[in-house]
Amino acid sequence: MKKKIIFYIPSIEGGGVEKNLYLLIKYLPKQVGKIYIITANKKISNSKDIKYVCPNSGYWSKKNRIVKNLICIFLLIKNFWSSRAVILSFQSNLTSIIIAKILGFKIIIRLNTSLKKYLKNFFKRIIFKFFYSFSDVIIVNSKFFQKELNEVNLKSHLIYNLNTYEKKNKELEFFKKFRGLKILNIGRLTDQKDQLTLIKGLDILKRKNINFRCGIIGRGSFKSKLVSKIKSLNLEKNIKLVGFKYYAEQYISKSDIFVLSSKFEGLPNVLIESQKYGVPIISSNCPTGPNEILMSGRLGELFPVGNYSILANKLFNFSKNKKILKVKSLKAKKYLKRFDPIINSKKYSKLILKEYEKL
Repeated sequence: MKKKIIFYIPSIEGGGVEKNLYLLIKYLPKQVGKIYIITANKKISNSKDIKYVCPNSGYWSKKNRIVKNLICIFLLIKNFWSSRAVILSFQSNLTSIIIAKILGFKIIIRLNTSLKKYLKNFFKRIIFKFFYSFSDVIIVNSKFFQKELNEVNLKSHLIYNLNTYEKKNKELEFFKKFRGLKILNIGRLTDQKDQLTLIKGLDILKRKNINFRCGIIGRGSFKSKLVSKIKSLNLEKNIKLVGFKYYAEQYISKSDIFVLSSKFEGLPNVLIESQKYGVPIISSNCPTGPNEILMSGRLGELFPVGNYSILANKLFNFSKNKKILKVKSLKAKKYLKRFDPIINSKKYSKLILKEYEKL
């Protein structure tokens, strides 16, 4: 009987998590078995080795995460009640752990974002450790992330994000024919991504008489707050929220510098993608990932989370002398093998097959 591997991802939103999902499916060796993707999003075309288990209509795609999770639980029980399978969870890990134990499946958890918001609270630490101790394998995507789990005595496997290089170059309309400094930010418009810090830093940059434009690619609940801040600082001509873009990384190469302003991350793909294109990077030194990707500042610039003054100074220095950061960005290409999709997919395969043998 062919092995069944279930990828659990209730909400497919087009971000870094989803990109890693698709790359993993693409590069996983065929011997791992038949792959099923459980999601509440609209049905996507199946292939010989991949089957989507999801609603036929797009109705549920617009619902919140809780509803999507309930739909996925129903689909999982309905389709796999009497099966032997390994679940690889990309979202809603607590739910997937519970349902896996009920069904007698092996459960592999992939953590995507720093756990600082859980581990700082005593009661949350206890709850987190209790539930996650029932997982069979925990995968993290950075060494710093591993240290966070070590704090609550949970063992984990380090597998870096998968990434490939597809050289496609597009330029934002906002950048075309503009000869000043072109700054790019990609991320959901949320508190986590903290574009407010970027906007405040750019206000200082404008007052230093630097000619720049900043394009922010993404969508999210903070859009109105960001628009309001841009207007209040009279930065409408300098900053533009350009909305969501499929394959947003294609726009990186036509920018002069990429800025990540997040409060916390996992291992941000946008920094790896910027390195692929040789574009200089300034990033917040948030947990986890940026420091590791940029090798403590050897491959790019880091600034303290939320410190827009230091961010502004780094952007100002770059505008006056681009050479230092450009040298760092060229050096970064030498370290991209860490994110090789073939190497890292084999690591996933090894863990999946090992757990399947235990069923």
